[in-house]
Parts: sequence; C-alpha cells; structure tokens
Amino acid sequence: MSNTRREIIREMLSEKPFISLKELGDRFPALSSMTLRRDIEYFEKQGECIKVRGGARSMKFITTSMEESFNLRLHANSAAKECIARQAAAMIEPGRSIFLDSGTTVLKLVSILEDERLTITTSGPNVAMELLKKNMPIVNIVGGMINRDNISVSGTQAMRYMEDINIDIAFLTPSGLTSETGFTCGNYSECEFKQQIIKKARMVVLLMDNSKIDKSLPYTFARMGDIDAVITNREFPPEIMKLAKDTGTKIIIAKPE
Repeated sequence: MSNTRREIIREMLSEKPFISLKELGDRFPALSSMTLRRDIEYFEKQGECIKVRGGARSMKFITTSMEESFNLRLHANSAAKECIARQAAAMIEPGRSIFLDSGTTVLKLVSILEDERLTITTSGPNVAMELLKKNMPIVNIVGGMINRDNISVSGTQAMRYMEDINIDIAFLTPSGLTSETGFTCGNYSECEFKQQIIKKARMVVLLMDNSKIDKSLPYTFARMGDIDAVITNREFPPEIMKLAKDTGTKIIIAKPE
C-alpha cells in the first residue's frame, strides 16, 4: 500500500469539494477501482471525506447546519459581548501583530478598538470592512472559501496565506465548549484553520459568552491547555474551571463598566 498515493488523494480532498472514482482512476491507472474504493473508505474512517455514489465529498468543503446564521447571532447577548470586547481591547498594545477571527463578538471588539498603529490580519470580510473605518491599522484579509453561516474565510488558500504571517495575539471565537469535547466549531475547514492560528500565535485568547457553554459541535479545534486565556461574561461550570486551573489557562470574567 502506497503512503504516497494516499498523500496525493489527501491533497486532492483538500483542494476540491468532490473527487470522482473516474478522476482517481485517471490519476492511478494501474490500480483497480476496488483499491481506490478502499482508499476512499480509509479517508472516510479518518473523518476527511464522506463516501458518496461515484466518489467522495471532502469534509473541508462541508458546512454543517448546526450553527445559527450570523444574522441570528448578531444581536444576541449584546451586552455580554460588549463587556468581553472591552476586556479584549485592553490587551491590545500599539505596534502589535494581531489576528482577529470572524464572529459577532469580534465585530464588537473592532467597533471599540482605538485607532492605533497595528497590523491586523482577519478571516472575517465584515471585520475587515469595519476596520477600514479606522485610519492607522494595516489590515490584511486572508483569501479562500467563505463560510456563509459565519461570514468567515478558511480553506487551503487561507492556510497558505497565514504561513508567512507572524502573530503576537490571536483572538478566536468558539461555537461551543464542553469539558469532554473542548472548544468546537461546525466546519472542518474552519477547525483546521483555527488550529493553524493557534500554532502560530505567541498568545491565544478566546472570546465567548456563556451561551456557548455545554454546546458541542462536530469539530474540536482546541483543548483548554492549548489556550492562554478565555474572556467570558460568567464563570464556567466547576469541571471546566478545574480544567482551566489544571492546564494553566486564565479565565477572565468581563464585568460591566
């Protein structure tokens, strides 16, 4: 069995939403369709594709419907998000390289951010547009596939873009948190992108209001020990607070002014 062949198939799954058995047969003409079907079954077991008639659908291009749309979340828990955003803004120093995730709490953060010299990279097109209302920050936006539910960009192109970007502080937003599954989101491509950001950033801060507690979406992008700090509006359940203490993750409770 060739690891090189599977590496090629994995690369194909990372670049295309669907690969057909015919396409695989053209790429590997010496192999039987049965062998190629076994390869698809292998990647399905790895959670990287779904076997469908005539080929496989890549999980990177499948957005689950478990997350509420951006418009539904925009005005939910507004007061809590503003408190969290103000706490996050206090952590940002002039001259730093910042990564901003997509999300409604990040939009709150941008709206109150001081007009200072910063280099800001974001995966949120609407976040970038809001930043352009300020004069001093340098604004970079990653390219790639747009998730309509989150208005966020991810995928292979986005990850390639971030390879050359250095990050002092990354502000990320999860869609759910439980003690068992950690910090989760509803899209494989977004999960992979967040994992890359966590590896590159010198400091990782998660912004989440209490509505995300006890929600578990399909993809875990981080465990408590991967994160430096979490800014929230209410203390977490005891088992999660203990997990944070054990892993050295700081839990910051944002209070109303």
